[in-house]
Amino acid sequence: MEDPGFWDNPEVSNRKMKDMKVLKDAVDVMRKLEGQYEDIETLIELGYEEDDDSVIADIRQELDEFIKTFEEIRIGTLLSDEYDDANAILKLNAGAGGTESCDWCSMLYRMYTRWADRRGFGLEVLDYLDGEEAGIKSVTFQINGENAYGYLKSEKGVHRLVRISPFNAQGKRQTSFVSLDVMPEIEDNVDIEINDDELRIDTYRSSGAGGQHINKTSSAIRITHLPTGIVVQCQNERSQHMNKDKAMQMLKGKLLMLKKEANAEKLSDIRGEVKDIGWGNQIRSYVMQPYTMVKDHRTNEESGNVDAVMDGAIDVFINAYLKQLSTGKGYSSN
Repeated sequence: MEDPGFWDNPEVSNRKMKDMKVLKDAVDVMRKLEGQYEDIETLIELGYEEDDDSVIADIRQELDEFIKTFEEIRIGTLLSDEYDDANAILKLNAGAGGTESCDWCSMLYRMYTRWADRRGFGLEVLDYLDGEEAGIKSVTFQINGENAYGYLKSEKGVHRLVRISPFNAQGKRQTSFVSLDVMPEIEDNVDIEINDDELRIDTYRSSGAGGQHINKTSSAIRITHLPTGIVVQCQNERSQHMNKDKAMQMLKGKLLMLKKEANAEKLSDIRGEVKDIGWGNQIRSYVMQPYTMVKDHRTNEESGNVDAVMDGAIDVFINAYLKQLSTGKGYSSN
């Protein structure tokens, strides 16, 4: 028999409210689609009645909007995995290359920030390490929004940049690499057993531009899971206790992903060790000189507008990956 107080549980109530919002948003989108369809019909009828070719441009504009909305709905139906509706935790790590790679890391961080802004998603920084001279050495951040993990799981891997380096006095082309790990934010009560003797917990001082609560005390937390080598860090919460809770939540998420993977060859990817951060392992290349091109090596999707991509227009790559995944021909890095 169900506990009478079941629905009074804050976690259950929050989940219920989230589910209701998802359903409401789905109804709103369908109504929008229906309205666009009716507008197109009206314009076509008007064009015939008035024998007016000038409405063709309006019809094309409305049709493009209709197709865009329909495509968003269709892509949404592909997000059916267990954690696709969860918030996403991302970690960017600069590869070898010093200042150049750290600058590339900061550019990618801005790209994902802009992508989140475009969708109206929230973003919070969990851990941040400045580069020695410029840019970002590593940053962990959480993007909060409907199906955030479902979309962003496609971004996991090594990202390669080719450009004329602003840090090179000879104006030579430079190739840089940054790895991105992506995991879902999971519920605190997930059933993952972690023994205390399997953990090494270190404290350090919060630092960096990403922290909201930078202080002189050792409130930041680094947890190493000794059996797997997984390392998680958090410095942005207001106390050491809160940082530890968040770091443990991140660790559970990584361990859960490990548990759900039966193929041992994929374990290192789930742990966030996205192969070597270097040649031959990139999922996507961003070329800025001598021509401009962004190409995803898994789907062969391309865009010549590198500026738009760096400003957050990455849905074309996300959608292509999800479509490929839905056919059972998803990319494997192994």
